[in-house]
Amino acid sequence: MCSHLCTKMTTTNTTIADNIKQIRATLPTDVTLLCVSKYHSLEAIRAAYEAGESDFGESRVQELQTKAASLPQDIRWHFIGHLQTNKIKQLLPLASLIHGIDSLHLLEAVSRTATKPVNLLLEVHIACEESKYGFTPEEVRTLFSRHTIQALPNIYLCGLMGMASLTENQAQIRHEFQTLKQLFDDIKRDYYPHDDHFSILSMGMSDDYLIAVEEGSTLVRIGTAVFGDRE
Repeated sequence: MCSHLCTKMTTTNTTIADNIKQIRATLPTDVTLLCVSKYHSLEAIRAAYEAGESDFGESRVQELQTKAASLPQDIRWHFIGHLQTNKIKQLLPLASLIHGIDSLHLLEAVSRTATKPVNLLLEVHIACEESKYGFTPEEVRTLFSRHTIQALPNIYLCGLMGMASLTENQAQIRHEFQTLKQLFDDIKRDYYPHDDHFSILSMGMSDDYLIAVEEGSTLVRIGTAVFGDRE
């Protein structure tokens, strides 16, 4: 299933720019490319930035702090890791969007800590793997039907995210993405019909982003196909 974009690549500036050009050629103009820069060097991120990218994803708060202090200030940093509640206060000034809010406990902790609205995505568990985090689709529907989300201050929900199973079965991957897209559409219709801020459906990574885009993804998270394998 892995395309030619996912093969092992050296991370020279030229290669990174070429990789981005190839990926961009496969993406509709209204789909955001999030370059997953976690564990990659400042030089590699600068190369992607100089190739025109502005959205980068990190999974550790301390690493994000270091990179944000050393790289251009107009970069939009996304936090894509499993967020610990004791790191929320450090993260909030840095992240333009927090992906992976995967529990009510974490959602409430962000709301309590924030002093202004925080952009975030709810993580939905769509994969057939227990190791993945996230709400079930039913739990997401309950959060809205009971007005739990609506009652929390400083929460600005931008959409949903999810990861498909790690499998070669493309039909299964497609079905999982379809499940998330249906949930996104239902929430949008019932609770945000006139709110353009609820607009992000984040699904698809290096191995499966083409399927995700076909199924309605508006943001893809791509690391290996941009930067190559981590050394």
